[in-house]
Amino acid sequence: MSISVTRTTQNLVRPSEPTPSDTLYLSVIDRVAGLRHMVRSLHVFKDGQDAARVIKEALSKALVKYYPFAGRFVDPVHQTGEVHVACTGEGVWFVKAKASCSLEDVKYLDHPLMIPQDELFPEPDTGTDPLTLPLMMQVTEFTCGGFVVGLISVHTIADGLGAGQVMNAIGEIARGLKEPNVEPIWSRDLIPNPPKLPPGPPPEFPSFSLQYHTTDFSLNDIMKIKAKYFESTGQRCSTFDASIAKVWQARVRAIQLGPQDLVHVCFFANTRHLLHQVLPTEGGFYGNCFYPVTVTSTSQEVQSAELVDVVKIIRNSKARLPVHFAKWAVGDFKEDPYELTFTYNSLFVSDWTRLGFLEVDYGWGPPVHVIPFAYYQFMAVAIIGAPPAPKKGVRIMTQCVEKEHLTTFQEEMKV
Repeated sequence: MSISVTRTTQNLVRPSEPTPSDTLYLSVIDRVAGLRHMVRSLHVFKDGQDAARVIKEALSKALVKYYPFAGRFVDPVHQTGEVHVACTGEGVWFVKAKASCSLEDVKYLDHPLMIPQDELFPEPDTGTDPLTLPLMMQVTEFTCGGFVVGLISVHTIADGLGAGQVMNAIGEIARGLKEPNVEPIWSRDLIPNPPKLPPGPPPEFPSFSLQYHTTDFSLNDIMKIKAKYFESTGQRCSTFDASIAKVWQARVRAIQLGPQDLVHVCFFANTRHLLHQVLPTEGGFYGNCFYPVTVTSTSQEVQSAELVDVVKIIRNSKARLPVHFAKWAVGDFKEDPYELTFTYNSLFVSDWTRLGFLEVDYGWGPPVHVIPFAYYQFMAVAIIGAPPAPKKGVRIMTQCVEKEHLTTFQEEMKV
């Protein structure tokens, strides 16, 4: 079956009303060099009459409140300067496209993709640096009446929760609300700004040949891990805890480092609750507000431990988050926790189930499938997401082992 995607219109969507022409400065977390990258994701909706028009109009209205997304990143002229957002009102790059098939024909974009992902994402005008655009969108309409939103955002302006907040705001306006339910807050000055350490060497970006693999766990699979943990400790653990323990142990067993070699798993923990005295209680802050939690153990300990003991190691590190974040906030640190090291003994985990994307509704119900694309050949990654509806459970999408370790990893990921 020959499938084609044709981009029919593409243009900048500006705010529907005049907006401030400010220069907005970013927080110290926003300005972390590693966050200046594009986060790409596909959001699959089963129904949607004239979806591109509806979403485009809602986007224009939402940009009145979220006007920084209609601006541009401006890089410093001098080394002492910092990247900032110029609120120019130029707009969000928006593309409308049509596919020659139904969503059912392509299995609602379940893996493996039957349409090249690049055809479902927007491409900016020739000569435009995409890293200057905070947000780009493409809405591809399918013959069945369903549609796919291809979303590209630059992590510098918003973390995952913030990006989810923006998309929910667009959905609320598309459903007829005059204003979003949550009032957006810029207020990057509320994020702690501890003294800088002297600059170290620039980060190294190794090149691995990492292989893609997807594993689905049923709700029953996850509940079994949680039940065993409760039996062992008398405490409860989250789906996130159980999921990353499973993938971390499977990976460590697959890559077979020396027994005393250190292995790490790193994830970005939301810290909004730790700033409740300064951030508005009603929410709305959409900037980067997280702390990198790094869990470290020896290869032998992770390989030989019972899975519940790996969960315990992870939860013990999570429990230290308030202390570590408080120390960082006042400058009590010798190494910058936001300067990450990309080595083969480190696994980076991202949880997409609690960012709000699964609840976005443009008027025809939430998405049946959300597919993140946050993979790079210099870092081993595992993404926790959801399988396509109506399937329940957890989908763990990984690009974290090289070919020689893939078969063992796949075996270890089986329940």
